[in-house]
Amino acid sequence: MGFLYSIVEFIQAGGAFMYPILIVFAVGGAIAVERIVVLAATRGKNRKMWDKLHPVMVEGDFDQARSMTSEDESFLSQLLGMGLAREGAVRRRDDIEIAMEESMMEIIPQLEKRTPYVALFANISTLLGLLGTIMGLIEAFTAVANANPAEKADLLSASISVAMNTTAFGLMAAIPLLITHTYLTSKTGEIIDSLEMASVKTLNIISESAKRQG
Repeated sequence: MGFLYSIVEFIQAGGAFMYPILIVFAVGGAIAVERIVVLAATRGKNRKMWDKLHPVMVEGDFDQARSMTSEDESFLSQLLGMGLAREGAVRRRDDIEIAMEESMMEIIPQLEKRTPYVALFANISTLLGLLGTIMGLIEAFTAVANANPAEKADLLSASISVAMNTTAFGLMAAIPLLITHTYLTSKTGEIIDSLEMASVKTLNIISESAKRQG
């Protein structure tokens, strides 16, 4: 409880700008948590579906593969479903590849959705902290100008200490958000890479099947 009281006192001592920073941090943190959960679930669903779908395609049962992708809601099924649908209509590799690239263009924005806001809120936290410090310093020097000369040094040092709290709090909010943004960007890139790898493997399987049938 002592630690909690220390945090409350620290926020109260920093002045009015501490509360906007706290709100920005809370919103950014909520978005970050939501994205972490969604990306983890997406990765798990894609991997689970690929483990089921890959052996079926290797066996050349593309009808069954199409049925599996149509019944699944993962991004992997969405991507490969487009290619497998073309496989049933045309045999040209280029047409199938274009279909999956089109699907990938729809998937990527969904994977990256809201992630840039985490970095944005990190920057806003830093700027609010600096703004709060500047406003605090302006108030401090204004107050010192009319103070007793004997008290000026103590009053100024105390005022500056309070004003610097907003910068410190802004950085305390921004650093975790920036680290989380980097983590989210990395995980998103890994999912995109895995989808691209799955599409290439699927194209190769379809091409090999067409050669055997030809």
